[in-house]
Amino acid sequence: MRGLAVLLTAVPVVVASSPGHAEPTPDRAVGGALLARDGIVVHDAPGVRDLPKVSASSYVIADLDTGDVLAAKDAHGHYRPASTIKILTAITLIPRLDADDKVRPTQKDCNVDGSKVGLTPKMKYPVDDLFRGLMMASGNDAALALSRAAGGKEHTLKLMNATAHRLQAYDTVTKTPNGLDRKGQHSSAYDLALFARHGLDMPEFRDYVTTERAKFPAPKKKSYQIETHNRLLRPGPDRYKGAIGVKNGWTSKANASFVGAATRKDHTIVVALMHSEPYFWKDARQLLSWGFAARDKVRPVGMLAEPLPTTSPTPAPSPSTASPRASAAGGASSDTRGSGGPLPLLALGLAGAVALGAGGVGLLLLIRRRRAPSP
Repeated sequence: MRGLAVLLTAVPVVVASSPGHAEPTPDRAVGGALLARDGIVVHDAPGVRDLPKVSASSYVIADLDTGDVLAAKDAHGHYRPASTIKILTAITLIPRLDADDKVRPTQKDCNVDGSKVGLTPKMKYPVDDLFRGLMMASGNDAALALSRAAGGKEHTLKLMNATAHRLQAYDTVTKTPNGLDRKGQHSSAYDLALFARHGLDMPEFRDYVTTERAKFPAPKKKSYQIETHNRLLRPGPDRYKGAIGVKNGWTSKANASFVGAATRKDHTIVVALMHSEPYFWKDARQLLSWGFAARDKVRPVGMLAEPLPTTSPTPAPSPSTASPRASAAGGASSDTRGSGGPLPLLALGLAGAVALGAGGVGLLLLIRRRRAPSP
């Protein structure tokens, strides 16, 4: 096994932070202090197999029904979200836009870089179809058109950051509604799990992310078929029994990110992973399967936070107030077409001491080498 595995019972330890990774304080450990650690955290339990080895630098496995976080790796680490930020775009705008309203995109919207659903300024599109193009086909053009319908890109970004703040997703700062890389934009696996949990409570959102195929409108009353980018939903070797979405993403700066959920026997598990190698589907399936096998056996290492009351003020956070942890994604370029390549490794160590709560079940901290994003 790569890295250093340490089985903890009553032995107090602290995981030494890598450069730029802040030590946990109360405002940096939303969901529980253990989730502020860089390494893998999971409680050892009889009959539960080891966590699968995956390429992602960060992930969270959680029980969507109870909110229990079953295992995590660098849950609050800051990484570029790529198109998974469209989950936040959707949950922010679905309650604010009428699904039957129609939006005419601009030529600039239609010419945006990256994945597109194929909009044209020659026609108006129902908001409902734009959300479908956003979540199924990962349309960067649809994200801009929806932002225009909500009052413009800058206003939409303020709304998105305020929504993240209300959900206690304090690792998230958005600079684009479609996930194209911009300096200062970042999220975390923990926050993505929060977004997915909130979204799957919305019937419209759940419909968009669970749809495998749909007709998308075209000029002259024509249409064409779009398909989900989520391979867990599609026929083939990556299909996963019970899958219900949610969203994948990729840029050359962010690498791959993914949020996926599945329901089996009336129970739902969600996984969120970030900064992964491009072919992550096997990893996602293995993490989901581990979650289903472990959910009623392992002691949680944390919780998915509940939203703040809607009556509370929810100002749009700035990078200085909404980014309590040093960003592993800092300095991201807007260029999404740079080459990938081997990533530098930062060694992690063990140091210091922090008291662990009493309990007979040990805590396994698997400290693996942490990969920094591409320069």
